[in-house]
Amino acid sequence: MAHLSRRNFVLTASAAALAAAAPSSHAALRRQRVFIGSGTPDGILAYHWHPATGELKPDGVAATLANVDWITFSQDRRFIFAASEVDSFNGKPTGGVASFSLLEGVLKQVSAQNSAGKGTCHVAVDHSGHTLLSADYGGGSAAGFQITNGRLSPAVWTEHYTGRGPNAERQQSAHAHFASFSPDDRFAYINDLGGDCIHIYSRGTILRPPGSVSRKAVGPALDTLHLTPAGTYKAKPGAGPRTLHFHPNGHTAYSINELDSTVDVLEWSKADGSLTLVTNIELLPAGFHGKSTACDTVISRDGRHVYFANRFNDFIYGFNADVTTGALTPIKRFNCGGKTPRNFVLDPTERWMLVANQDSNAISVFARDPETGVLADEGKSFAAAKPMCILFA
Repeated sequence: MAHLSRRNFVLTASAAALAAAAPSSHAALRRQRVFIGSGTPDGILAYHWHPATGELKPDGVAATLANVDWITFSQDRRFIFAASEVDSFNGKPTGGVASFSLLEGVLKQVSAQNSAGKGTCHVAVDHSGHTLLSADYGGGSAAGFQITNGRLSPAVWTEHYTGRGPNAERQQSAHAHFASFSPDDRFAYINDLGGDCIHIYSRGTILRPPGSVSRKAVGPALDTLHLTPAGTYKAKPGAGPRTLHFHPNGHTAYSINELDSTVDVLEWSKADGSLTLVTNIELLPAGFHGKSTACDTVISRDGRHVYFANRFNDFIYGFNADVTTGALTPIKRFNCGGKTPRNFVLDPTERWMLVANQDSNAISVFARDPETGVLADEGKSFAAAKPMCILFA
C-alpha cells in the first residue's frame, strides 16, 4: 500500500470522519466485499473493503474465468454476470459470457455461453433482470441472452456490424464496445467504436412468466428476442464512441469518445429512443498532442457530479452537473494514481473513488468530498493483477 502525504492524509482522514458522521453510517461502514474483473487467467478477484479507512484487503480468486473485462450484478444482486474477452470459448471462435451465484460472499458458476464474436468486452443487464446484452470488440458484434434465475440461455439475438472509421490503426472494422438500456428499458444501445456510431434498438414486449415481478413495474416484459433497429447516432468521424451512461434526470446521456478524448453530451428521446448531440466536451488540456484515449464515466447518485477517465496521460476529469439539464461545468483534472485507468467507481458511501489502473496492476483509492465532488490529490494503492472492472457486492 502506498503512503499518503501529510496533507492528503488529513484530507483522507477528514473524509473518513464525515463518513462516520453520516446518518446511515452503521450500515455503510461495515466491511464489504469487492470483486475485481482481472485480465488474467484468474478472472475475478475478491477483496474486503473498509469504508472507514478506504482500504482494500485481498481475499484470493473469487472465480476462474479468463480475461474478465466486465462484471455486473443482476437487479436483485443474487447473481454476477461476466464478459470474457477471449478469441475462443467452449471450443468455438467467440468470446464468452458467464453467470455466478453470490451467497455469503462466495461465487459459484451457474452458466456460461458463447457470445456472437471474439473479444467480448462488456455485458449489461436490463432493469427487469430478464435480459443480458454483450458487446464483442474483436468480433464487432453483439448478442442478447435471456436470464432465468441467474442462468443464461444460449444467444437468442445476434448482430454483426460492418462499419469502419477514418482511423486506420483503430477503426479498420467495427468494434462493439458497450451495451446499455434506456432508463425505461424500451430501447437498447450498442456503442461501436470502429464505426463511429451508437446502434439503437427498440424492444418488443411479451407476457411475463407467472410469478415474475420487475423491480420497477409489474406488466409486460421487454424481450431480447424482439430487438428492432430504431436508428443510429453518428459521432464525429474518428471519435470512437466507447461507452454510454444516462444521467439520473432521465433525459441526458454521456457518450465518451475513446479516440479523440471527448464527450458527446446527448439528449435522449423517450418517444423514439433517439440521441441528439447537445454539445461536445474536450477532455485534454489545451495544447496537448500526445497519445491519449478516453475510457469510462462515473455519475454520482444525486447527479450533481460527473467524472471521466482518460488514459496514457492518465487522469480523472471531474465536472459539476446541472441536475435538470445535465450540462457540465469543469471542476478540475485529478490524479488517477497509476497508469491506464480502465474503470473507476464510487464506493457505496460516495466518499471514496476507486480506480482500476490496468497497467499499474493496482487499485488506487482517493478520498472524495461529496459536497464539492473534489478528490484528494493523492491516495492509496493496492495490488491487483491487471484490474479491468470494480464491483461492490
